[in-house]
Amino acid sequence: MSDHSAAVAEPDVVTEEEQRSDRKPKRQPPYHVILWDDTDHSYDYVISMMKRLFRMPIEKGYQVAKEVDKSGRAICMTTTLELAELKRDQIHAFGKDERLDRCKGSMSATIEPARG
Repeated sequence: MSDHSAAVAEPDVVTEEEQRSDRKPKRQPPYHVILWDDTDHSYDYVISMMKRLFRMPIEKGYQVAKEVDKSGRAICMTTTLELAELKRDQIHAFGKDERLDRCKGSMSATIEPARG
C-alpha cells in the first residue's frame, strides 16, 4: 500500500432558496397588440374578430370596436412578443368584412412595447 492520501472532491452545497431562484424564468417584456381604425369594417366585424381570435365576450368586443372607432386605435391584448406577433398576423389574415361591399380586406394591426 502506498502512503499517498487521495483527495476527495467536496460537493458544492446549494441552498433550497438558491435552487428556487435559479429555476425562475426570466420575465419577457410585454407588448400591446394594437387594432387600427378604418371606415371599411363594421362593429359586428370587430366584435366577431375579437370573439374568435381573442376569446372576448361580445360586450368586451363591443368595447374594443367602440374604442377603435372613437380614438382610431384600441389595445386588444398585452402579452409576450411572440404571442403579440401571432395575434397581429391573425388580425391581418382574418379577411374582409362581408357586411360591407366597399371592404377589400382585413383590418390593420401593429405591436408595440407596453410602457410601464
